[in-house]
Amino acid sequence: MTRPPAFPALALKMCAALVALMSGVIAAPTAQAAPASPDPALVGKTFTIATDTTFAPFEFRDTGGELTGIDMDLIREVARRGGFTVDITSVGFDAALQAVQSGQAQGVIAGMSITDARKKVFDFSDPYFESGIQMAVAMDSSIASYADLKGATVVAKTGSEGLAFAQSIAGTYGFTVKALAQADTMYSEVKAGKAVAVFDDYPVLAYGIKQGNGLKAVTPKEPAGSYGFGVKLGENAALLAAFNAQLAAMKADGAYQKILDTYLDAGSSPSSAPTTSGIDPKVQGKTFAIATDTTFAPFEFRNTAGELTGIDMDLLRAIAKRKGFSVDIKSVGFDAALQSLQADQVQGVIAGMTITDKRKLIFDFSEPYFDSGIQMAVEENSSITSYADLKGKTVVAKTGAEGLAFAESIADQYGFTVKALAQADTMYSEVKAGNAVAVFDDYPVLAYGIKQGNGLKAVTPKEAGGQYGFAVNKGKNADLLAAFNAGLAEMKADGSYQTLIDGYLKAPQVTEDQNFWGLLTSSLPALLKGLGMTLLATAISLVFAAILGLLFGFFKVSPVRVLRLLATVYVDIFRGTPLLVQAFFFYFGLPSLGIKLDVLPAGILTLSLNAGAYMTEIVRGGIQSIDPGQMEASRSLGLNWLTSMRRVVVPQAVKVMTPSFINQFVITLKDTSLLAVLGLAELTYQGQQIIARNFRSAEMWLIVGALYLIVITALTRLSNVVDKKVNK
Repeated sequence: MTRPPAFPALALKMCAALVALMSGVIAAPTAQAAPASPDPALVGKTFTIATDTTFAPFEFRDTGGELTGIDMDLIREVARRGGFTVDITSVGFDAALQAVQSGQAQGVIAGMSITDARKKVFDFSDPYFESGIQMAVAMDSSIASYADLKGATVVAKTGSEGLAFAQSIAGTYGFTVKALAQADTMYSEVKAGKAVAVFDDYPVLAYGIKQGNGLKAVTPKEPAGSYGFGVKLGENAALLAAFNAQLAAMKADGAYQKILDTYLDAGSSPSSAPTTSGIDPKVQGKTFAIATDTTFAPFEFRNTAGELTGIDMDLLRAIAKRKGFSVDIKSVGFDAALQSLQADQVQGVIAGMTITDKRKLIFDFSEPYFDSGIQMAVEENSSITSYADLKGKTVVAKTGAEGLAFAESIADQYGFTVKALAQADTMYSEVKAGNAVAVFDDYPVLAYGIKQGNGLKAVTPKEAGGQYGFAVNKGKNADLLAAFNAGLAEMKADGSYQTLIDGYLKAPQVTEDQNFWGLLTSSLPALLKGLGMTLLATAISLVFAAILGLLFGFFKVSPVRVLRLLATVYVDIFRGTPLLVQAFFFYFGLPSLGIKLDVLPAGILTLSLNAGAYMTEIVRGGIQSIDPGQMEASRSLGLNWLTSMRRVVVPQAVKVMTPSFINQFVITLKDTSLLAVLGLAELTYQGQQIIARNFRSAEMWLIVGALYLIVITALTRLSNVVDKKVNK
């Protein structure tokens, strides 16, 4: 809280006020108040100001993706008059408060009510807006008063006065209050029938109704608090004083009222208010690489035609179409998607990713596009019905998911062990195989899988979960993020968002044949496409590996010490480290050195260098297996070392090396399956995608294994025939 001014200062202020009053009486009625002078201590400085993401009309993004609204126009005008600049960070209400408390921002303006509790943490400016609470319901609702809410659920925004007011009368009128983090999410809850009413600040409700959000206000405005600009307690006093001085000047000269009228003019029509529709010129014509998970149905999975589809995919493509940009979607797996974004291999990630405080330190998130929740599922014939039945047993959950965090949070209480797995289909297979007794996962993912016949059943009510968001790297691709938010708002307003969600979550129908031959027929096109990629990557890799093997193989047996040392280092590095580690380094590590590779070149580079190291040893072993007397005899005939190798030793060594070369060919072909973790669409990857759609893992892996066996056997036989003819 601010301290009262000392007596001399107070006396001076009283004298100044008296002079001003007398001047106002004497002056002509048309005279205006003098503008407040800038504080010399602030002139030229830049202050970081945190704000909410969605609290229209106080802060929101316009058609160009620019942050605007009452709060934004006010703080910018205060800064302009005060001679300083502001760097506005739109991070969400809770994150904005944390940013000021942690010193990451010097102030917060986010429609924040001045309360006694907050005064213990923040110093507030003079109030700049007097708010009030109203209740709104769906347009066709018959609810007209608080009394009609008995037994129903209402929603309000976390940390807002609307939430406090709703909770204060909930006991009196017998309704339940649900707190949500975003305004648009609240309105969607009411429109979808999950809640019957929303309590919010009247200007926010009024603005949303004018924008056509499908609600109507049904109660008079309840008295509420005042909004203030906040700084950390005991810090940035000069900034606070400048805000107060310029706010007073703006109220005196009418600039403040003009800002309010721009957004709150009761006579304005919806079309005259700022909107978010249309092509965004800042992203128009651009193409953005977006990473996603491989198997997280119904958010991302491949359909029977092998096309990547799901809630996330359809949403992203619809927003891209509305805003005029294109997306190149990389299906690489959840962990790999995050690494790709951090390595700047892609510009964004959409993968059913929960917005958390830890992730906000690394990524900037969009407005939430889905409210999730956690459920537990068990095998259809299991007798487990609650968490208490898990004592002494093992459960599974997905790495990095909310299901894992929730399971770990109750594991000690109920005495069970949690095992983290990378793929959804693997989790379900673990339960069906009896290796785990239950799986914790996001409820829409579980529901979709159960409807697709994955052999599980949900046995617990939905636990409160987080919200999914689209992410970009911290401080980067702000235009892309703004375009996503604007497109999402449009889709929610015109109903296309809900239609998209319903298309996946309202009893999806299984269209594939349920017998084995039907599965084989429907899956074969995608599997053959993956097999083609496997053979392509193998063939190209082996060409380069053979060149490297021959080169370093000769180095290994060279009389030149430096060449032998160089070959030894190469072989030790690539035979002494796992292939997967090498793949991660080339795909995720090289970008930090300024070298970016797509997944296929990165995969080929990995296989080539790895196989080349083994071929080096094959060449060395083949050459050294030839009797040294052969070399001595050729040298005694006057041939030099290189000619002796080429004419005498190598032709004999080739016969020794050929079986090992064939074996390395087979190994390299099988090693391509490891590159599925990078999103290389080879055979194993395609199998994972199909399982994510239909959850028939046992049959699918049998088919994939059979394809590998057929191809490897055929190529091995062909290689043996060639070997016999060449090396007769």
